[in-house]
Amino acid sequence: MNTPSAPLPGGTWTLGDSSVTRFGYGAMQLAGPWVMGPPADHDGALAVLREAVSLGITHIDTSDAYGPRFTNELIREALHPYPEQLFIATKVGATRDAQGGWPTARRPEDLRKQVHENLGSLGVSNVTGEQVAEARSIAPIVCVQNMYNLAHRHDDDLVDHLAADGLAYVPFFPLGGFTPLQSEALSQVANRLEATPMSVALAWLMHRSPNILLIPGTSSTAHLRENIAGAGLALSDDDVAELDNIGH
Repeated sequence: MNTPSAPLPGGTWTLGDSSVTRFGYGAMQLAGPWVMGPPADHDGALAVLREAVSLGITHIDTSDAYGPRFTNELIREALHPYPEQLFIATKVGATRDAQGGWPTARRPEDLRKQVHENLGSLGVSNVTGEQVAEARSIAPIVCVQNMYNLAHRHDDDLVDHLAADGLAYVPFFPLGGFTPLQSEALSQVANRLEATPMSVALAWLMHRSPNILLIPGTSSTAHLRENIAGAGLALSDDDVAELDNIGH
């Protein structure tokens, strides 16, 4: 692995048995059409993954929903030189069905068995605070992954609760997802800092709580570097106070 030119913003967090960089990388944008299967640009996808590792990122997030060829083959091809330095979080899904039950082989009890056998650590996604408590009563978890960003703050209490217990919170759609964040206050802070609104939004998340692990995705190495720089922006107390008002 190349030595990164500068430390990644936010330092590290202990996720299960691994110490990972709080600034990570989400691989969703590398998958094929409709977020399924191999990427259209295979070499470009490999380049982004390898750039992420070369920059010092040790937390790569992917999902079995993208398809086994993507999850297994591409990730292995890109990262096989340095598996001991990475925490690869592969989501396998533990979502209730319409009747409130757990699908076959996706119940927390079954996932707990998989953790003991080969997964290493268990996280939950798209869950309420009550469901987090239920999951923790069944098996130890190391993180929660829900939608959360500057404008969608419904999990504020959960973020703080998990931080107090030493558990990570990993926001997906940190920049708004399919509807990028837009706010007059966000634009004003960005203009004052001579930065982009998306950079400020990432910096706010990094500032929000030390247990927040960022996994912004991109299919561009240049954009990956921009995201890292953005997350490292220094925000003043006044900046933070102004931004905090956006989601309330």
